Amino acid sequence: MTTATLSRKNRRSAFAALAIVAGMIALGFASVPLYRIFCQVTGFNGTTQRVEASAAANVQPVGRVITVRFDANTSPDLPWRFEPEENTDRVAIGARKMAFYRAENLTNRPVTGTASFNVTPLEAGAYFSKIQCFCFTEQTLQPGQSVRMPVTYFVDPEILNDPDIGDVEEITLSYTFYPVDDDAS
Repeated sequence: MTTATLSRKNRRSAFAALAIVAGMIALGFASVPLYRIFCQVTGFNGTTQRVEASAAANVQPVGRVITVRFDANTSPDLPWRFEPEENTDRVAIGARKMAFYRAENLTNRPVTGTASFNVTPLEAGAYFSKIQCFCFTEQTLQPGQSVRMPVTYFVDPEILNDPDIGDVEEITLSYTFYPVDDDAS
């Protein structure tokens, strides 16, 4: 093998190795948004669905009633008090409902937080639909400010056709607030 041939093979091997590394880095950056989209579309891991009010208008209540339990948590790094106004609600499957959470900034400075959410049982995420929610945007509370935060939702009647979850009697909607920036530190 000549030196020129060996040099060409080394360059091709180096180029292939760099392409693989670049592809792996790109996949690493893309994995979080791709995973988020996958969870939103499938309800995987208790991710709830987000629907427009116009689409929700076509959903009709069915006679079956289910209990929705509300859970609230805050990161230790976020100096807020956060809790549901009611711990449970009984709702007809397919009926729109509104629940309220209350948040209070316990500091003497503005603090911004964002809420992550899920439902349990995890399979219910594909059928728990939110029309409006405080969790869709960041929330900034001024020093000592207390606010009511609404969530408008319904449980899709299609849940009744799912043999794995159709007989569920209770769904828990859980939120955890985290600080957005270094306000809490």
